[in-house]
Amino acid sequence: MSDNEQRAAAAAGQLRAAWDTLIEQLGQAREAIDDPQRWPPPPGERNLAEGYRYVLGFLYGSLARSLGPTAEFPYFVRAIQPLNRSTIDNADAIYLVAPIDGNHGYTIRGRAGDTRHWRGEPAASGVRKAPHYVIFEAPSGYSGDSGSIAEMRPGSRANCDMLDSTTLQVAADGSFEILLAPERPAGHTGNFMRTRTERCRTRPDGSTQTQTYVAQFVVLRELFCDWEHEDLLDLFIYRNDRLGRPMPVYTPADAARQMEEAGRLTRNQVYFWNEFYAVTCEAYGDMNGDGQCFIPRNDFNRPNAASLATAGGMATNIYCGGIYELAPGEAMIVELHQPIEPNYIGFSLGNMWGESLDFANYQSSLNGVQAQRDDDNVIRYVIAHEDPGVANWVDTTGHPEGYMTVRWAYPVRPKQDLPWATARKVPLAELMQQLPAGTRRVTPEERRHQIAIRQEHVQRRYRQH
Repeated sequence: MSDNEQRAAAAAGQLRAAWDTLIEQLGQAREAIDDPQRWPPPPGERNLAEGYRYVLGFLYGSLARSLGPTAEFPYFVRAIQPLNRSTIDNADAIYLVAPIDGNHGYTIRGRAGDTRHWRGEPAASGVRKAPHYVIFEAPSGYSGDSGSIAEMRPGSRANCDMLDSTTLQVAADGSFEILLAPERPAGHTGNFMRTRTERCRTRPDGSTQTQTYVAQFVVLRELFCDWEHEDLLDLFIYRNDRLGRPMPVYTPADAARQMEEAGRLTRNQVYFWNEFYAVTCEAYGDMNGDGQCFIPRNDFNRPNAASLATAGGMATNIYCGGIYELAPGEAMIVELHQPIEPNYIGFSLGNMWGESLDFANYQSSLNGVQAQRDDDNVIRYVIAHEDPGVANWVDTTGHPEGYMTVRWAYPVRPKQDLPWATARKVPLAELMQQLPAGTRRVTPEERRHQIAIRQEHVQRRYRQH
């Protein structure tokens, strides 16, 4: 056998072994759909169908992360989208991620539509606009990749830096550039994100330890509020010492590594998020013995700032969550109170797998721009299985239970007067008696027009052409 034949035979064995590992890990991920030891939601016809989609979605997202970009030659891929909704995702957001090695320097070049609303000016009309709010972050790890909620322990990872649209320097033509590096170069005054940081941690015995964190990813969220007129950013990311250089040719070792990584990430993401919902969120019952659930039923928990306790989350967000339970003929009135006005308000529903409900073809979410706000500055939503004819109806798409999630974005977090949410069930037949007299009604024709706007926007947001 020639040297070429021997190398080909060795490569064939390596690649088949990696393929077999991938298939084995996908089988392990599938077990999380109906194995009680893996914390799945209660079984039911729709829950089971959506469970398989949930696992396939993580496979889809893991393939995108594994097959393409590298820290040497990065580009942005969608971390979450309609084909892999998960993690109680935000219906207003596009989530993008690119791998980096924070010991090196990178540049992001971008271009946006009209950005005057980023600077606190009145939003433009009659032109294509930038997303309502944008935030870049540089975390030292990716939530869920370990496969266990043990990764949420203090000190396990850190967000090395963040930069949002309230401080992003943008040229008159909408272009911008961001330098990412371990340290800001002398004399540099432009947009900058640190990719290496030190944090002082206190050990259980009271002693302290200084730990260095290096960014492994740059994560971007673009939040859309005016779905009819806001457009995606154009983006280009590169490692500064690799720009213009060719990427190394593909090898059997690369293929084997990618297959093994895709299987591992799929399994671990499914395992982590199932455990997160069951144990951390206590979605199915009290887990820590304190007599209550972190995510209550037919109510909301206290506002929580984004942290490891929320499995990461957007750094400027304050979160509030609950689980609705609605029978036919029932409705839930949700009230959002914000004494200090945030940069962004979002409200959306999700199924018990943590997938956002279909937000293109159903009004299963409404943000602070889309929703009517009453004269007392309260936003009142009506969750119901059927359309009650009010503007702020949020559609369950037939799910008898599901997550309710509120997000308020504060680039400068209030020290007091935090926002909050309340929920109460009412008979659907008595709904209008429970709402303010000025509650806006909509006709079936107006509702169809609203859905048409959503359908077009979602195609533009996740365009494949």
